[in-house]
Amino acid sequence: MSRRFWSELTTRLEPYTPGEQPQIDKLLKLNTNESPYPPSPRVLDALRAVEGDDLLRYPDPSSTALRQAVADYHGISLDSVFAGNGSDEVLSHVFQGLLKQERELLFPDISYSFYPVWCQLHSVQYRQIPLRDDFTLHPDDYDTAAAAIILPNPNAPTGLLQPLEGIREFLEAAPDRLLVVDEAYIDFGGESAIPLLAEYDNLLVVQTLSKSRALAGLRIGLAFGSAELIEGLERIKDSFNSYPLDVVAQRAGVEAYRDEDWFAQCCRRVVDSRDSLSRDLLSLGFEVLPSSANFLFVKHDSVRGSRIFEALREKGVIVRRWNKPRIDDYLRISVGTQEQCTRLLDTLRSILTT
Repeated sequence: MSRRFWSELTTRLEPYTPGEQPQIDKLLKLNTNESPYPPSPRVLDALRAVEGDDLLRYPDPSSTALRQAVADYHGISLDSVFAGNGSDEVLSHVFQGLLKQERELLFPDISYSFYPVWCQLHSVQYRQIPLRDDFTLHPDDYDTAAAAIILPNPNAPTGLLQPLEGIREFLEAAPDRLLVVDEAYIDFGGESAIPLLAEYDNLLVVQTLSKSRALAGLRIGLAFGSAELIEGLERIKDSFNSYPLDVVAQRAGVEAYRDEDWFAQCCRRVVDSRDSLSRDLLSLGFEVLPSSANFLFVKHDSVRGSRIFEALREKGVIVRRWNKPRIDDYLRISVGTQEQCTRLLDTLRSILTT
C-alpha cells in the first residue's frame, strides 16, 4: 500500500532497463560494452595514492583539474568542458537544462533507450525519427523547425557511424536548432565532433570514460560546448548536486587522459578484436552491421535471435537483446579480449550445430 505515496510522475514512468550485472562463476559478460582491458597503470597508481586526509573534505565542485586535463587533450578552453557523474547524469542535465523547450526534440527510433525515459522524467516533448531500412540516418529526415536533435554517434545499438561531414550537415541545416552528439563509442573508429565547436555554437558533444578509458566503475562523464551551453549545465548541476565527482574519480580521470599511449593501445586492441570477430561471425552465417564501436550488432540468417540469446545464457555467455520491432532478431555483442571472443565463437558453433 505504500505506493500511495508515489507521485503521479513516479507512477507513469517507464524506467530504463540497464544491462545485467549478474554474479555468476565463469560468466562471459558481453552485454554492457565495458572495456575488456584494465585502466591505465597511472590510474591505478592514483587510486592507491589516495589517503584518509584526502577524503575529509568535499571534492572540488568544478572538477577543475580533470576538466583542464581534458581541455588540454582536446586543445580547447576550460570553460568549454563540463564534468558529471557518468555520461548518463550529464545527459539527464542536458535534457532538463537544454532540451526542455516549446518545440519538440528529435532522435532516432533505434538508439539509446534511455532517451525516452529522460523525456518522461523531464517533460520533454519528443518525436522519434525512423532509421532507414539499412539502419542509417540522414539529415534530410530531421525537421529543421525542431528545437533540438540528439544522436548517438556511433549509434547504439547498431554501431553505425555518422561521418563528421554528416554532423556538419545537421548543424548547418538549422543554426537555431541544437544538436547533441552522444559520443560514448567514438574512440573505436570515429572522428569526434569536438573540433566543430570552434565553428558552431549549436553543438554539444557528450562523452564518457566508461568505455575506451575503462572507468565504468568510477562514473565520469563529460560535455563539450560553448561557454554559454556549459554555463547552462553548471546551473542545473548546482541545483541538483554541487559535488558530482568525488576525489577518487577526479584524480583517476586526470591520469586516464594523461596516459595517451595506454589509451591508444587498448582502443587498437579492441578494434582488432572487433574486426576479427566480425569476420568469424560472418563465416557462421551471421549478418554483421559495420561497427565503429566496441560492439557488434548481428543477426543470424536462419536461427532466431531469441533462441541464440537464451542458448548462450544457458552456457554462461550473456549478450544484449531487445524485444522491439525491427531489431528483435538482433544481438548486440560487446567485444572482449581475443580469448573471450574465442570462447564466444566456440559456444556459438556448439549452439548452431545442435
